[in-house]
Amino acid sequence: MTLSVVAIILFAALLHATWNAIVKSSADRTVTLGMIALAQCVAGGIMAVFLPLPSYESFLYILFSTGTHFCYYYMLNWAYRYGDSSVVYPIARGIVPALVAIWAMILVGELLPLAAWFGIALIAAAIPLSSWKALTSGFDRNALMFALGTGLCISIYSVFDGIGVRLSGNTLSYWAWGAFLHIIIAGFIGIRRRHMLATISTQTWVIGLAGGLVSMVAYGLVLYAKNFAPLGAVSALRETSVIFAAVIGFVIFKEGNWKRRSAAAVLMSAGVAVIALTA
Repeated sequence: MTLSVVAIILFAALLHATWNAIVKSSADRTVTLGMIALAQCVAGGIMAVFLPLPSYESFLYILFSTGTHFCYYYMLNWAYRYGDSSVVYPIARGIVPALVAIWAMILVGELLPLAAWFGIALIAAAIPLSSWKALTSGFDRNALMFALGTGLCISIYSVFDGIGVRLSGNTLSYWAWGAFLHIIIAGFIGIRRRHMLATISTQTWVIGLAGGLVSMVAYGLVLYAKNFAPLGAVSALRETSVIFAAVIGFVIFKEGNWKRRSAAAVLMSAGVAVIALTA
């Protein structure tokens, strides 16, 4: 894997952590997620007007990915109802790298070298370490189940998008249509929260829509990288967003133990280096 691809994925991870911090700081996470989906829908729709259609085969994967994204939002919302984000997020993200590597091996025949699997293991171990105190203090069984369901959804749409973007013939077109179909998610949340839309402040709208644009750019970068690197390796590097989120949480929200989170960052950095050199 080239250093430029590694840099693109790590920048995408930083952007992902940024929009997750936006969601975390919001008063109503469901409404904010709806705004994020709406921003992606509008931006994707504008892009789709000026871009050629992706291939017919890739459209099936766009639809599969959109459906799985809907399940992801549903699972994540319920996971946060039962458990704190410091518990839910590491569990959901921690299982993703290995799952994506397994799906990619089964579905597209991507076989990672043993050293790359070691790098994935380092990253997967670093994720729970960043929130170890919260994870070991006990949590609701329902939170665990929905967090695992969230991670499963992430791994599935990651593979769908990896296969779909390679079939699309145009990464930008695939990206645009995938973003535009977030209209389903935005519409669903809008209907569920229609009674409060008129009371949402201008600042909340700006923050939510800005978070959507950041989210869209982050995932576009990941889609681009999936054209040039194994899906399992891309996913593992992508999950470094958890460490970026932990750093943001410590600096901005004054959360967590800096020594533990620093150790997790070092461990994850080692995993990144191993994957970059071997995948």
